Amino acid sequence: MNALEPLLEFLSIPSVSTDPAHKEDVRKAALWLAERLRERGFRTELHETPLHPILYAERLLDPKAPTVLVYGHYDVQPPDPLELWENPPFVPTVREGRVYARGASDDKGQLWAHVAALEGLPARVNVKFLVEGEEEIGSPSLLPFVREHREKLQADVVLISDGAMFAPFTPTLTYGLRGLAYLEVRLKGARRDLHSGSFGGVAPNPIQAMGWILSKLKDEKTGKILVPGLYDRVRPVSEEEKRLWPSLDEEALRRELGVEVLPGEEGYSPLERLWTRPTLDPNGIWGGYQGEGSKTVIPAEAGFKVSLRLVPDQDPEEVASQVEAYLREICPPGYTMEILRLHGGRPVLTDPFSPPMRLMARALEEVWGRPPVYTREGGTIPVVAELQDALHAPVVLLGLGLPDDNLHAPNEKFDLVNLEKGIAVLKRFYELLARGD
Repeated sequence: MNALEPLLEFLSIPSVSTDPAHKEDVRKAALWLAERLRERGFRTELHETPLHPILYAERLLDPKAPTVLVYGHYDVQPPDPLELWENPPFVPTVREGRVYARGASDDKGQLWAHVAALEGLPARVNVKFLVEGEEEIGSPSLLPFVREHREKLQADVVLISDGAMFAPFTPTLTYGLRGLAYLEVRLKGARRDLHSGSFGGVAPNPIQAMGWILSKLKDEKTGKILVPGLYDRVRPVSEEEKRLWPSLDEEALRRELGVEVLPGEEGYSPLERLWTRPTLDPNGIWGGYQGEGSKTVIPAEAGFKVSLRLVPDQDPEEVASQVEAYLREICPPGYTMEILRLHGGRPVLTDPFSPPMRLMARALEEVWGRPPVYTREGGTIPVVAELQDALHAPVVLLGLGLPDDNLHAPNEKFDLVNLEKGIAVLKRFYELLARGD
């Protein structure tokens, strides 16, 4: 496949945005992509930020033609734990029709499909690219960039491929994304670590306090989040909308996850819990001795990180404030608590039947031989809400990945059939758009 060789080169760049040691690698990925776009006739600009550069590119061929803005990101998650990878994460390897590498699906493989689709693009379509290197850390530089450059970014439609199809060989159009509020909580007890024999029974233990706090965040029986006011703005989902959704094979999902039950909020189906209900999940904990063997210590500090996925019409700042107030309320006496707001993003809903979505549905059906299914998605793309506000243009969310692509985990992969079909779908979409269908 002609599109594969450059993708392997792209995937070999360890553009881990959260790690300062990879700052130059992140920049290298931006420069690599800029060169590939220049080869295809684009004018490119690299906008420096305090962290990682934003790449803007445009190929404007006809002022009367429709204009498409493509968004993507060239940064990737850290590859840890390295020992669980079957191949080095930045040595892309093709096995059984899939390419395995960090960033293969999120988002380099999907972004590359958009670049590869430009070969032979009809002259009567203008294309712009907006590609960032900070999506995996919350897009702190891109959101103000969009507000400042809204005139430059103006388009008739926004195309984004940074998600998943509902199932293999199932063309999918996504019309909703959940938002995000992410916090880190730090607890302090005594002024220093203490011997558990000498001080056990009189010293505060931040690990124990952390356990008490975590146990009060959700109801054990109903799965409901216990933060006061958190559900006040949750928009109900109509039965009409639910009829749009595909059916979920719950047994297959349990097998894929290796679990016997699918826990979650009582009274809602798995798809409702995945797409339309807020969630709260601890993502990491720390404190005390973590090495081999034993060490009888009462730690002076402990902490945890927690993320909440949000739904329309929740606001991430308001939710973060609600969670912070509740955490301080339930913190036991004798401890000091520090709360950091790491990053967030607003939830999104788009019109599943806008003219560009109808064109993309037609392109999907022609290429895959079956009509697409319509889904929401549980993940977050922070810039989508900002683009909606700034450009007032319809957004098309075309996921090319799969639910089992191991995003943010070892052995991330991207099915090559999805790359091939994705390129064909995008080419057909541009043809239909150029014709004015």
